[in-house]
Amino acid sequence: MSQVKIPVDLILSKMADNAEKVQSRAHKASEVLLGELDTDLAKTPYDVVYREDRVQLKHYRPRTKIRYRTPLLVVYALINRETMLDLQPGRSVVERFLDAGIDLYMIDWGYPTRKDRFLGFDEHINGYMDDIVDLIRERNETDKINLMGICMGGTFSVIYSALHPEKIKNLVTTVTPTNFDTKKGLLHVWMEHIDVDRVVDTFGNLPADMMNFGFLLLNPARLMIDKYVGFMENIDNKQFVENFVRMDKWIFDSPDLPGEVFRQFVKDCYQGNKLLKNQLEVGGQRVDLNRLTMPLLNIYGKYDHLVPPEACEKLIDHVGSKDTENLCLNTGHIGIYVSSKYQEAFAPKIASWLKARDGMPERKPRSIKTAATSSAAVVQPISSKKKASGKRSRNTTEEDAFQVEPASDAKAMGNAR
Repeated sequence: MSQVKIPVDLILSKMADNAEKVQSRAHKASEVLLGELDTDLAKTPYDVVYREDRVQLKHYRPRTKIRYRTPLLVVYALINRETMLDLQPGRSVVERFLDAGIDLYMIDWGYPTRKDRFLGFDEHINGYMDDIVDLIRERNETDKINLMGICMGGTFSVIYSALHPEKIKNLVTTVTPTNFDTKKGLLHVWMEHIDVDRVVDTFGNLPADMMNFGFLLLNPARLMIDKYVGFMENIDNKQFVENFVRMDKWIFDSPDLPGEVFRQFVKDCYQGNKLLKNQLEVGGQRVDLNRLTMPLLNIYGKYDHLVPPEACEKLIDHVGSKDTENLCLNTGHIGIYVSSKYQEAFAPKIASWLKARDGMPERKPRSIKTAATSSAAVVQPISSKKKASGKRSRNTTEEDAFQVEPASDAKAMGNAR
């Protein structure tokens, strides 16, 4: 029987090669980390044209000729910051809207303090949002504006459009929770059982650190291990490191959430699912989705673990609009806005959808029975038979909507949440 020979020379040669590579990577990584990094967020120029309490309105300076008759107001969530839409030059939803010729406004909700703990849905939607919408209508000498909402900001935009339909021409909702009667996603399970009164009565505003820790626990393996493994694997890549740091700066730049907003969001939405049932009340008015008669584009992510498709896709079946479209993208909650792949498709899709409706004559309101007053609380629901008549609803997949190339930097930008 022949004796097995161990290729010692080959093993030692391989170890020497690897040691040289490790030394080279470590040297390059030190140059990257000790050198100057460009990690600033939100560089696109804008002017603040409205300020009330902690809230301000950004109006972005045009980069080209305005090609839309109707201005667009973007409403971000009160969780995290609107800077996510303008992470860096070349990877910015804001830039793409401006390059399309959209007159763009965006709400900055600011950082709530203890005095904001008692401000709920009514103060934010019928207060700040309505004042801002009126300001834009006056500045642009138009009766209606386009409204785009993101996550909780999308829920606010749906509520606003139902309460003030006469001021909104087109509505775009992105990763917007409207159906809370689902077990998909750990967040929905937690919110169904949380004692929100105890949390709000104890803390006042919901602390941002508590929210961030909760978000990390939703997917700890990916967000607390895999994410940093990916960082170490690319630590000598300056562009990767800059993108990674930008993303982390955005993630942990988190405002507290006003206590009464959190209380109503949990009780009326997560635990009561009142919005789709037309039972939600804001400022003494019932939010009737049949009054949401403007065109509606509803975009969400197939792999979104915070707001899963089941929480988004039912909206178009409950509104009064005859022009609705669901668009499901093969990505997650944040990937829609920050990955290179969807940067090239998401904003142009919205721009083209708005453009197709920009010059359209106003639709005449459907004949809905109302009582003597104009309150949303007394609008009568429309029968399902009548609602179905003439309605144009679409469910669009990513492949139907556009074709794009895969991104090379998904690990740096796609591990946010």
